Amino acid sequence: MSIGFFSYFIALLAYLLLTLLLVTAWRGRLMGLIAVLATGTTAVWATVNMLVFVGVPIPTLLLMLTELARTASWLLFLVHILIPDLECRSSRYWLSMVWWLIGGSALLMLVLPIALRLLNQPPLPANILFLLWTLLAIIGVLLIEQVFRNRKPQQRGEIKHLCLGLGAIFIYDLFFYADALLMQQLDAQLWEARGLVNALIVPLITVSAARNPSWSLEVHVSRHVVFHSATLTAAGIYLMAMAAAGYYIRYFGGTWGALLQITFLFAAGTLLVLLLFSVQLRARLRVLVNRHFFSLKYDYREEWLRFTEALSRPGVNVPEAVVTALGAIVNSGGGMLWVGNEQGAFVLVERINIPPIDTLMQPSNHPMVQFMIRRGWIIDLAEYRRQPDFYDGFESPSWLEQLPEAWLIIPLFFREQVGGFVVLMNADPVQSLNWEDRSLLKTAAHQAASYVAQYRLDQALMRARQFEAFSQLSAYVAHDLKNLLAQQSLLLSNAEKHKHNPAFVEDMITTIKSSVDRMQRLMAQLRSGIRGAPPSSVILDEVIAEVIAIHTKHDPKPQFMTHCAGLQINVDRERLCTVLSHLIQNAQDATPPEGQLQIRLQQEGSNAIIEIEDTGTGMSPEFVRERLFRPFDSTKGLTGMGIGAFESLEFVRSLGGDLNVQTELAQGTLIRVILPNALKLSAI
Repeated sequence: MSIGFFSYFIALLAYLLLTLLLVTAWRGRLMGLIAVLATGTTAVWATVNMLVFVGVPIPTLLLMLTELARTASWLLFLVHILIPDLECRSSRYWLSMVWWLIGGSALLMLVLPIALRLLNQPPLPANILFLLWTLLAIIGVLLIEQVFRNRKPQQRGEIKHLCLGLGAIFIYDLFFYADALLMQQLDAQLWEARGLVNALIVPLITVSAARNPSWSLEVHVSRHVVFHSATLTAAGIYLMAMAAAGYYIRYFGGTWGALLQITFLFAAGTLLVLLLFSVQLRARLRVLVNRHFFSLKYDYREEWLRFTEALSRPGVNVPEAVVTALGAIVNSGGGMLWVGNEQGAFVLVERINIPPIDTLMQPSNHPMVQFMIRRGWIIDLAEYRRQPDFYDGFESPSWLEQLPEAWLIIPLFFREQVGGFVVLMNADPVQSLNWEDRSLLKTAAHQAASYVAQYRLDQALMRARQFEAFSQLSAYVAHDLKNLLAQQSLLLSNAEKHKHNPAFVEDMITTIKSSVDRMQRLMAQLRSGIRGAPPSSVILDEVIAEVIAIHTKHDPKPQFMTHCAGLQINVDRERLCTVLSHLIQNAQDATPPEGQLQIRLQQEGSNAIIEIEDTGTGMSPEFVRERLFRPFDSTKGLTGMGIGAFESLEFVRSLGGDLNVQTELAQGTLIRVILPNALKLSAI
């Protein structure tokens, strides 16, 4: 049994195993068939060469034909990989060239020797055959270069290992036959080594086949077998390296060499045992094997589209969508979502197919939460129960102990912060997670975390808007109360002087009664949270006259003119009175007693126009643009709230109208209140 026998025997076993895998996984695709033919002919080639080294007499013609079949099958395989990446014309060129080269080589080996024998001519010189094999090797190298260069950059990883492996084979053949051409004979040692050289590329072909579904190499070999094989191979390489190091120590160690060698080998063996029993090392090796030797379990494009669609389902709130979308990845039919609040604790916001628990809040200082923050792991509770030491620092809370079917705890990280976590129940059927399941769940959890963060912001915004609405209503009510208080203060200041005047007393009682009614309505608005009353039909000139009557006790007294009496609109009467009263009051405050204040009512189309014009101090354009309608910005010091102009503008615009201001410093101001949908009373 020579070295050449073992070399080709190893090649036979390697290619026979690869051929069986490809045949088992073949689904009728052309590329799969060509791959099977290439590996099968290589196994036959290895068998014939092995028999040569055993001593079995093999005809030279058979030896040459198997050599040609092996080389030709790999050339055809490379051409069919290249065809989809080339234009039609270039594809036909390469395919025709390879077939002509194979056919010509076969004719040269089969027909030409017979013809020479019939013509009583000397046999074909060996140099011609060596030159032919050299040419085939050169064509193989060129094909590999074309395959790699024409493949899209993002897809080169699928064929990288195949190109490296077959490239090494063709370069070795090129060197082997070029040497034979130069020396006029084959080198025996190079021939013996060809078996091992060809066997060494089988793992590279396997990796490329696993990354190319079109070759139909699906996973039909046990992952545990590959894992243990890879572990034993690594251990063997480690022991060989340690043995070489031990030999080096003994060789150069002098009298201490044997002792140092024994000590070193014992330490190396102990370290190997520790490494083999390391849980983390075995887990990392298992992930490495699964990632590089097997096709992926998921179609990530389909999974991502399905997950995104599940998160965005219409009519489903965000917490429910997050739980169901993550559960669908691992076929879990139940779960719960805990979301962080402003205080840092986690609150239960969603529960699906889970019985009630006695806890609705999880503090952030609990060991379970701290473990998630520190490690960022997906916690497999089934694995935790089997191997608690693997989850060092994790502690199950009391509410989780009430759920024996709880399976996974998935932290939701958003910008490196845990915004919440999902607890999923056992799947049906119960499954164990591998690295790919965990990777997909972690990626999906990051996407779900952004939805949870948006949900938290929406909830906070909703609460802020509720407080804003209540604050705005409170400001309006406080503004109205301020006006009522000013009215009551005016009555008190005149009571001492006119308390014996019956007309004054009657007017005071009427005013107080009106103030009490308005304050009761304001209190009702605070209780209901609704500003104003339902709109009703009002006659504008009557409302304006009523408001003017309130302000006739101050100078300058308002002067009212109208050319369209009986004009009416549907509006909240009290709020309209408040707006007009505020505008007239501001005009009086800005106008000296000897000035003029005019209120005019007119109609333009279907719009009622109320103009309030004074000859007061006026305002600058910057003040009107930047401060007049800004809430809580007042020029009246502590006596003003800065809400009247803002409320007036908002109320008029809520009716579909507008409020325009025309003003100039020291020249006065004209305010035009435009109210839509006004009708003449006589037209009804």
